[in-house]
Amino acid sequence: MSNKKSIAVLPGTYDPITLGHMDIIERGAELYDELVVAVSENPAKRPLIPIDERLELIGLLTRDKPNIRAEMFTGMTVDFAKRIGAKVILRGIRTFADFEYEFQLALANRRLGGVETVFIMSSAERSFIRSTLIKEAVALGGDMSLFVPPPVQEALRRNLEKRGRISVRSFVGLDGEETPSMGKDGSGLRGEGIE
Repeated sequence: MSNKKSIAVLPGTYDPITLGHMDIIERGAELYDELVVAVSENPAKRPLIPIDERLELIGLLTRDKPNIRAEMFTGMTVDFAKRIGAKVILRGIRTFADFEYEFQLALANRRLGGVETVFIMSSAERSFIRSTLIKEAVALGGDMSLFVPPPVQEALRRNLEKRGRISVRSFVGLDGEETPSMGKDGSGLRGEGIE
């Protein structure tokens, strides 16, 4: 039996981090000695919350769990996982559409870097929460306290106000493309496939 520490990576943009994310993070941390919440930096996506603030929020929300840490990365998730000694990429699955996309991505990641992917099913009460929906609702003045922790809701409002984007015209609306296909902006190889 090996004394080597088991490390898993849970990649995403976390813009913003939601209660759905927190559910997966907390459950994932129970399975591994160390869980690295890997926050992807992709300036092309023009995130609402700056990456340093997203890292701080994750640190604040997980401060009572010593085996969880947040770290920024660029490039492919498999490269980041290998660099930190992780053998597993952990992914949350909400729907069958998520599974179809994530299954293709898991095969690619295994082929590219020899890193396995482990899926955790979202809790039923959190399975509909999507970052895009949260940002749109906050921009329209909605109360998102049932979907994001209080510090995250405050960060969303503050960053939207900085951009002058709290209005009905802030977002055109959801386009139905909640799960991107391979090759689009925010490719899942960067850890951004499912928000």
